[in-house]
Amino acid sequence: MIQFTDVYKRYASGKDALKKLNLFVEQGAMVFITGRSGAGKTTLLRLIALIERQTRGQIIVNSQNLERVKGNRISLFRRNLGFMFQDHRLLNDRTVFDNVALPMVVAGYSYQEIRKRVHASLDKVGLLSLEKSYPLALSGGEQQRVGIARAVVHRPALLLADEPTGNLDPALSWESMKLFEQFNQVGVTVLIASHDLEMIRRLRKPIITLKAGQLLTKNLPVEP
Repeated sequence: MIQFTDVYKRYASGKDALKKLNLFVEQGAMVFITGRSGAGKTTLLRLIALIERQTRGQIIVNSQNLERVKGNRISLFRRNLGFMFQDHRLLNDRTVFDNVALPMVVAGYSYQEIRKRVHASLDKVGLLSLEKSYPLALSGGEQQRVGIARAVVHRPALLLADEPTGNLDPALSWESMKLFEQFNQVGVTVLIASHDLEMIRRLRKPIITLKAGQLLTKNLPVEP
């Protein structure tokens, strides 16, 4: 469950990225966040992930008031969260296996558990045979799937993705979105920021639309 109540985010430059934002996302939902560049999509996700902090207002994630999550509690909170960036942010000097394992290494899991989960995660995205490869040897679509595997390897309850298909062709974008849908079907709450309205409507999931940092609409795609 995610709830924003009168949330504002103002940067040091004076720009208001979010203004009086109120929204509610049910646990286990798959929701798309849309809007033009600068509408506040990325800021919304970064606030949920505690990469940034709101200026005013309250954010509740899975019954936790994020304003009270500080210090070493931040890393504990993030153990239940997966985050995907548009540019994948893979480490080019590490193998696919090592890239996917990173969140679990940071969290202090045993090697046996890491190996088991990394293999399961790579198998899920169809890349188990490439575990010893390096990112630069992969196609854009394969790098994208490594990013997905890394985001879900620790079995998060919440998955956030910021324009995850922005650099992919339509076929690969659809393939990636279907992977997100599969994770949602086993109970993971999924929030995806995307500008690809045509693809979003095909998936028939709730859509949150932002404009200049404010909630413009929240709706389901219309019947064809």
